[in-house]
Amino acid sequence: MRRSLRFAVGVLALWGSPGWVTDVLGQGTPQPNQAPTEALAPALEQLMAQAKTQQEQYHDSEALAKYEQVLAKAPATYDALWQAAILSVRIGARYTDETRKSAYFSAARLYANRALVVRTDGAEGHYAEAMALANQANLLGARGRLLAYKEMKSHVFKAVARRPDWAEAWQMLGRWHYRVDHYNLLERAFSRLFLGGMPSGAGTRKAIDALVRAHELAPKRIEFCYDLARVHLNQGQRSRAVAVLQEAMELTPVTAEELEISRRCRRLQELLNRQMRRQLQRHIRKEVGIYIR
Repeated sequence: MRRSLRFAVGVLALWGSPGWVTDVLGQGTPQPNQAPTEALAPALEQLMAQAKTQQEQYHDSEALAKYEQVLAKAPATYDALWQAAILSVRIGARYTDETRKSAYFSAARLYANRALVVRTDGAEGHYAEAMALANQANLLGARGRLLAYKEMKSHVFKAVARRPDWAEAWQMLGRWHYRVDHYNLLERAFSRLFLGGMPSGAGTRKAIDALVRAHELAPKRIEFCYDLARVHLNQGQRSRAVAVLQEAMELTPVTAEELEISRRCRRLQELLNRQMRRQLQRHIRKEVGIYIR
């Protein structure tokens, strides 16, 4: 049983496998901040409204096409740029073909970079850049992957600093902390020898704090529950993991991705429950044996 549980939880090196990014990082539609937006022509304003409506309805490809129409006429539209970056990642993550994935992730990087040119202090642009880097990392070799994690640091910290009320930014910060703090020996050695050292400041306790904050800000997001439960479990905090998984079971999935995460939460909860029952049975048998003797 212990082996099955260990297999289910894994090393929990977040962003260590492409599937994990697809499961969790592709979720959600962050909302723009309250900074002044560009003045657009009425026709473009209408396109922006249509894109946001389609995005809220999970019609990602249609929404991306609308944002691209806006950008064809007004290339410096910040909201269209960072939203197009996030949608490109979400769409690309659904493909199994690495060529298509790479094309969408590269497009996301271009949109995010342009967003940061338009608004260098924009939390959304930094978030989109970090999101694209995280997904690109899984298509790269060891050097490229570790460079991506290193480059992500400034973007994810800036996203949280500029939008402390943004759950997605806290989730990404938590996952960055966890992934870097759980570099294996080869990754640590490679970073020291060839990349000028590991990214500083990463820690598992900080990862948990950030993921807890994301969950507090958006308790109805099942992917946040899944993130937090797996980290708790990997750290031996089983009762906390069980509590978060129970919260996840009370949520109703809306998208196909959320349904898959819900199923994974349920399987993980069942494994934990079976393990706890077996431990209880062993304890009872031991106590009975002592009593009989």
